[in-house]
Amino acid sequence: MFEVARYEGERRLVLGATIAVAASFYGAMFVALSPSFTDFDLEAIFSNLPQQFTEGLGLAAIDTLPGLLAVELFQVGWVLVLGLYLAYSAASMVAGDIETGRMDTLLSAPVSRSKLVVEEFSSLLVPILAVNVITPIVLYAGSVIIDTPLDVANLLALHALAVPYLLCCSAVGFAASVFLSDQGRAQITSIGVLVVAFLVETLLIGTDYEVLGVIAPMNYFDPTEILVNGNYDLAGGAILLAAAAVLVFASQWRFTRMDIQ
Repeated sequence: MFEVARYEGERRLVLGATIAVAASFYGAMFVALSPSFTDFDLEAIFSNLPQQFTEGLGLAAIDTLPGLLAVELFQVGWVLVLGLYLAYSAASMVAGDIETGRMDTLLSAPVSRSKLVVEEFSSLLVPILAVNVITPIVLYAGSVIIDTPLDVANLLALHALAVPYLLCCSAVGFAASVFLSDQGRAQITSIGVLVVAFLVETLLIGTDYEVLGVIAPMNYFDPTEILVNGNYDLAGGAILLAAAAVLVFASQWRFTRMDIQ
């Protein structure tokens, strides 16, 4: 049982550890720098910026440690960089295995195509869980050291809700990998879809077209609301999980009916 998931997960252990260490170091840097941000006159700095920019990135609370981390670490690191990276990585899984001929070897094993797809995707939980387990420990320890402890409940909620978001981003890339069957096109498409979704969500805030943001995964994961205001969008997390499941099941359906060449 789960031989493919275990094998693929073990291959991603180093990747998960690397991402977790990099994210922890990046976050610790902002924890150390946070005392200097209290000297900024935010109202003057952001007065000339568009409302969509300040609201979309949650810049209003950047003079506090939770606000700084929400913007610099999570809005940039999680919502953009990590989400795009996981989508890019997932986009190479099926298409890449087909191009290298590795898929023929996998399919020669006593495992169905439908099960293979689910287990390959589930291996992405290794880096996702690694970064969301290790990073909050480092952030909280750093906040205690500078005598500005983060709210534990908010911090844990943020990393728990980050898992559905990152799974959804990964599912976008995974679906592209199956439906396009060309690694390069799948990677470009997955990145393009998420970048466009981010721009739609960010630039349309406060406009008559704000409702279009419902198509963006970023609409359901707001680090500032969680870490600064303590508002947990559990329904949004459920929507992200449902979207990821739909994309994986669609990929499963497609893969069981496609020719492997």
